[in-house]
Amino acid sequence: MKKTISKRDQRNTRRARVRSRVNGTKECPRLNVFRSLKVIFVQLIDDEAGKTLASVSFKELDSKGKDVGERKGKVGMAYLAGKLLAEKALAKKITKVVFDRAGYKYHGRVKAVAEGARDGGLKF
Repeated sequence: MKKTISKRDQRNTRRARVRSRVNGTKECPRLNVFRSLKVIFVQLIDDEAGKTLASVSFKELDSKGKDVGERKGKVGMAYLAGKLLAEKALAKKITKVVFDRAGYKYHGRVKAVAEGARDGGLKF
């Protein structure tokens, strides 16, 4: 009999695989993405010290409902979140990061965060 695996368990498996390879330092922190159905949270994390260096959530973005080029809705907001995080990182003299998609597939809002961070000046 074949055992069915839930989507949550599949994501946790992918997340563990990604986290085994990705580690952040103070010079090159980990850019972590958490995506729920309504909001997205983005953080820069120093794993050696166990501290969050910068973070952005949808609540900080004031342009709710505005379109960002061809991106609309939540994808446009995710792009703005990535761009705002890049501005905060550059203010702290952080230019290089490693991207942690936390088990989510690299498309949609997760991809928009990465593109926004790259357009904001971060390299990964």
